[in-house]
Amino acid sequence: MQVFQKRKWVYTFTGMCLLSAMASLYWTFREVPQDVKEAVKVEKLNDIRTVLADQIGPSLLNNQYIQQVELPEGSSKAIGTVEYTIDPTLQKESEKLLKSYKPDYGAVVMMEASTGRILAMSSFQKSGENSNLALRGTFPAASIFKIVTATAALDKYNLTPDTIVMFNGGNHTLYKKNVMSDQVNRWTRRIALKEAFARSINTVFGRLTLERLEPADLEEYAIRFGFNKDIHSDLPFDSGFTEIPKEKNFHLTELASGFNRVTRMSPIQGAMIASSVAENGVMRVPYIVDRVRDAEGKILFEAEPVTAAVTMSPQGAEKLKDLMEATITQGTSKRSFRPLVKDKKFKELIIGGKTGSLTGDNPRGKVDWFVGYAMNENQRIAIAALTVNVEKWTVKSSHLAQSLFRTHFKEQFSRENEKFFNASNEREPANSRSNQ
Repeated sequence: MQVFQKRKWVYTFTGMCLLSAMASLYWTFREVPQDVKEAVKVEKLNDIRTVLADQIGPSLLNNQYIQQVELPEGSSKAIGTVEYTIDPTLQKESEKLLKSYKPDYGAVVMMEASTGRILAMSSFQKSGENSNLALRGTFPAASIFKIVTATAALDKYNLTPDTIVMFNGGNHTLYKKNVMSDQVNRWTRRIALKEAFARSINTVFGRLTLERLEPADLEEYAIRFGFNKDIHSDLPFDSGFTEIPKEKNFHLTELASGFNRVTRMSPIQGAMIASSVAENGVMRVPYIVDRVRDAEGKILFEAEPVTAAVTMSPQGAEKLKDLMEATITQGTSKRSFRPLVKDKKFKELIIGGKTGSLTGDNPRGKVDWFVGYAMNENQRIAIAALTVNVEKWTVKSSHLAQSLFRTHFKEQFSRENEKFFNASNEREPANSRSNQ
């Protein structure tokens, strides 16, 4: 009996060991879910970008680009040479434009919407100071915030570009007696949301918020677009800031229309906002380091696209594009973009944008914004252009954006034509070319 019990115990123990070994093998070789793999990859990228930001950040804040960094490699560290994402042609042209027009303050950011690659990042101060304004989040967002309000209405409540809003008052003011009143009289006007966005009518966005949205909606979509949110990047840019009231009041209408100095953002964030519209609601993390190589040419780090947020659904993005493209064809940017829109060489381009202007205090002066995108079947480019003028206007930000879109896509068309020409020559027999 004792022998039988001893054997039973041995068999039980052996079986338990086999089960444990099989379970271990299962967890070892089991396919790791794709979302888990993606999360691990993003975490590693974020860790490396944090290291990069610590080393290149202080220089970028002063418009300088260091060439070497130190990255972890196993249990040791390796010195590597930095390859930046900057496009030399666009960088040169953006700097040239700012130096030519000489606003008191100016900044330009161009970004590849599908990846987050920074193609140009320029900053100018008439005083000669060299701090990088593109990274500073001290500028009032002004009417750029109408993008947030419009997205909440179009995406969450399924409004359309043709939704009619009734309002009293002027086009560019925001008076409490008008926006807080729902009285309809002979002076009350009716306007489609698309036209109100294109012409940037403040009172319409105040009424839209009071009638159709909740304060929590603005807070939700503001965070999606990068306000009050830290974003891991190798660029040391300031996070955007806003403070949404909890109740429907006049202050809420000021925030919804962008008619306030509370909401602030950087040109980097402006380019991100525009890029998310072009990318059907996907907002990528901006980055400026393409790769890092050691002395032998081995790649120590190579950048990959990372999603910062999903700002809206693809359906919401299509409706918002309708609004932003109306800004170019019939709204506040019509005059600046007319030469590009009328140019037959660029007839395939789809261009959308939003303007904004408001007096700021850091730096002091009249802030003028343009954020937007230009895209064709091959590329989607986002831009944020900013000028601040103390006394006199020197250039509209929308004109800077138009010029840079022209430069980029003209260069792209030239490269494509060259490829086509070379391919044609390769296909054509040598004897037929010699007879021409």
